[in-house]
Amino acid sequence: MDTILYPLQWVVAWIMTGSHWVFARLGFGDGPGPAWVLAIVALTLIIRVALIPLFVRQIRASRGMQIMQPELQAVQKKYKGKTDPASREAMTRETMELYKKHGTNPFASCLPIILQSPIFFALFRVLNNLRGIAEGTHRTIGPIDRAVAHDIESSSLFGAHLSDVFLQTNSTVSRVVVIVLIVAMSVTTFTTQRQLTMKNMPKAALEGPMASTQKMMLYVLPLIFAVSGVNFPVGVLIYWTVTNLWSMGQQFYTIKRMPAPGSEAERLMKERQARKLAAKGITPEVVAQLDAPKQTTGQRVQPQRKNRKKKG
Repeated sequence: MDTILYPLQWVVAWIMTGSHWVFARLGFGDGPGPAWVLAIVALTLIIRVALIPLFVRQIRASRGMQIMQPELQAVQKKYKGKTDPASREAMTRETMELYKKHGTNPFASCLPIILQSPIFFALFRVLNNLRGIAEGTHRTIGPIDRAVAHDIESSSLFGAHLSDVFLQTNSTVSRVVVIVLIVAMSVTTFTTQRQLTMKNMPKAALEGPMASTQKMMLYVLPLIFAVSGVNFPVGVLIYWTVTNLWSMGQQFYTIKRMPAPGSEAERLMKERQARKLAAKGITPEVVAQLDAPKQTTGQRVQPQRKNRKKKG
């Protein structure tokens, strides 16, 4: 595993040490200390900023999946109960045509998570190998030599060393910190999934097999993180908690500004827009005209304030 992930471990090591150098120059000090904790936070933010283009693609793909739900359900209803090969082939073909029509696929929304996974495991291996590097029993990783590894391993968050693992430490303080981080990681995962499914999906997308799967994942993913978190070093838990907070904020902004058509978030956005227009004195009739499809004449409807009426 280390051989396969070594190039990514090398990149992770350089980003961490580079970030540590910056924080040390800002007054957080060299050697063991909070600068290494902040270096992991910086690593997380750098990765998430780099993934913004993929996040935009994910949003577009998810929106396409949501918009096509009524058509997809119609295809599923059309072939319901038909198990012969010809019907199954026709259903698959029509489903793929829908994906092509809406420019999406069921796997596009998983891209950021899939691409983060190697980085996540690379960070896991870097932190997991710190003790071996510090003791000279494991090869160095980029700029992380014995001295640097000792400094990182000795750094702590509220008394828990960055390399501490719940199942491998006897420190009560470390175990409490790990539990708090696991809870934070699980709660942020649940909140992110819930605001996506409850606020940014049209009613049609909240029904059917795909909706049932998403509702199941709403509860399964936090449970998986809660169970697996006891095997992760504190540094990895910091990384995953920060990336969840980023995802939650990024998603909140996107849902508020660019909601999916027919969703609860879109209804709330239109209400906000209506209140702003009303505050400017624009009549409800003009608001309705602005929301209506554009006419082929190309003539633009000019907003009209209440106190400005056409003279007879």
